[in-house]
Amino acid sequence: MEKTQLVFVGTYTEPILFGTGKVLEGKGKGIYMYRLRGDSGRMDLLSVAEGIMNPSYLAFSDGSRRLFAVNELKRCEGRHSGALSAFAFDGGSMELAFLNKRLTRGTDPCHVAVDGTGRFAAVANFMSGSIIIFPILEDGSLGEASAFVQHRGSSVDKARQAGPHAHSIIFDPSNRYMLVPDLGLDKIIVYDFDSLNGSLRLSDERCVASAAGVGPRYLEFHSSGRFAYVVNELSSTIDSFAVDPENLSFRMIQSSSTLPAGYRGASTCADLHISPSGEFLYASNRGHDSIAIFGIEKASGRLGLIGHESTKGHTPRNFAIDGGGRFLLVANQDSDTVVVFRMDAVTGKLEYTGTTIEVPTPVCIKIIDE
Repeated sequence: MEKTQLVFVGTYTEPILFGTGKVLEGKGKGIYMYRLRGDSGRMDLLSVAEGIMNPSYLAFSDGSRRLFAVNELKRCEGRHSGALSAFAFDGGSMELAFLNKRLTRGTDPCHVAVDGTGRFAAVANFMSGSIIIFPILEDGSLGEASAFVQHRGSSVDKARQAGPHAHSIIFDPSNRYMLVPDLGLDKIIVYDFDSLNGSLRLSDERCVASAAGVGPRYLEFHSSGRFAYVVNELSSTIDSFAVDPENLSFRMIQSSSTLPAGYRGASTCADLHISPSGEFLYASNRGHDSIAIFGIEKASGRLGLIGHESTKGHTPRNFAIDGGGRFLLVANQDSDTVVVFRMDAVTGKLEYTGTTIEVPTPVCIKIIDE
């Protein structure tokens, strides 16, 4: 029997002013849901949850029965704030039911992550450079914030790093720590996380300083727990670290360019993911419009460049790998497409399946089992 999975795509529905100074006209209608067919990589549209403002990034919890979407806004309910919206997902009707919304107390929330217990949702407010945590109540709705932290400082790029820009939230495999790559500070800020009450305490000795001007954006741990990889937006590089999981200490082992040798065009990195096998790492280049493909050396964690695959569109933002490591789906934000590639389990290379679907200003892709 053919295996199918569900794909959720968050979009921009409203105009948004980016940190680059560019204004993007959001053309999406909300959150789009598709069925991904495992034999061909074909995608069939199931429904669109409309009336959600700039649901740019998504996260699931509770066995995929709850969905959380940031509302990436500079003003919401008359305040300088974005929001986080909670939904219940019904796999029978394939519909999202709105539960509630909480203001994030900061502007342009761009990332949401659920902790390992499934009891807390944490949000990074990009433009104002702050983070906030909400408890997830029994019905899946969001309670009053349990923690809020405003980052302070700047770095060397006067245009992009004049202030803090928290870009993502990552809970470590033990769920004892919460990591926040801050593009504006050139720093990965680490907090002790209390999973009983959702509180935070700065763990200054564990924070990781990046090279000046690189702009760390997102971090992912290797499944072995021994390595971590950080994608740097401004420098188009990936920093590789050896990790001591007991005390979460980081040792830099390598910095790798995501661009081809000799490339001189404008480009910035957006996303990074490791294959379920742990053998390959992928990163998206906006400008070069490609996915950079690396092999991961098992013993050392070092990266070796395998090649680049065109995303067949413009400005690849987020991308996602399905749980079986068969498909990689890319959201081409500025060409309004999601493109499906088949992954070679032996070489790590990508092959275009022939599936390109039109999605207006897609930002985030999440894949769940049906």
